[in-house]
Amino acid sequence: MIEIKDVVKKFGIFKALDGVDLSVTDGEVMVICGPSGAGKSTLLRTLNGLESIDGGTITVDGLSVHSKGTDLNRLRSRIGFVFQQFNLYPHLTALENVTLAPVNVLKLDKVAAAKKAMELLALFGLADKANSYPSQLSGGQQQRVAIARAMGMDPTVILFDEPTSALDPEMIKEVLDAMKTLAGRGMTMVVVTHEMGFAREVADRIAFMDKGKVLCVEKPQDFFSAKIPRVADFLAKII
Repeated sequence: MIEIKDVVKKFGIFKALDGVDLSVTDGEVMVICGPSGAGKSTLLRTLNGLESIDGGTITVDGLSVHSKGTDLNRLRSRIGFVFQQFNLYPHLTALENVTLAPVNVLKLDKVAAAKKAMELLALFGLADKANSYPSQLSGGQQQRVAIARAMGMDPTVILFDEPTSALDPEMIKEVLDAMKTLAGRGMTMVVVTHEMGFAREVADRIAFMDKGKVLCVEKPQDFFSAKIPRVADFLAKII
């Protein structure tokens, strides 16, 4: 589903990504973790062209993301993105936030889009909040609406950029539970997070980044046994 080969991204003389290689298979949950400044969010943003690259190649669902002929709008319609800060439209209800793109981008019939949106909101425990505005929702509810919005486009993959980092502790579980629901439905997911409990329980593989490089990619049981000193040091500080 995703193939990243020798990707380099520079900001001036600083290499945010330094020869990254990583692949994600269809239906896989890949968690990317590592210290702040490791390049995790930058890597995520290169996957749908929000950030350019200075070297290497990225292919998502058969499309070369950074080739000149690639239609980025078409590509992005197939890649869901859930941000740290929700990014809901404040003047639209939860239902309207979820239906906006399917109606305007996919040209889905409004009635069909609303039906599908209600199913998604119900899936994430938000059926009774369909007509609420973001200001009337908790942070956890807003993030679940954002996940429903991403799903409304029938994406082939969803990218999560630290989706719980802006939430109070009591709201984190409800968002992680929504993500577990997606994983259980076979959605391909790339998740940048420090939630190691989620990584241990849900990830198929865990990639560890530091200083713009992927130092290891392991199954959870191998990752948490921490054979690499840098990974062991990281885990000791956050678990």
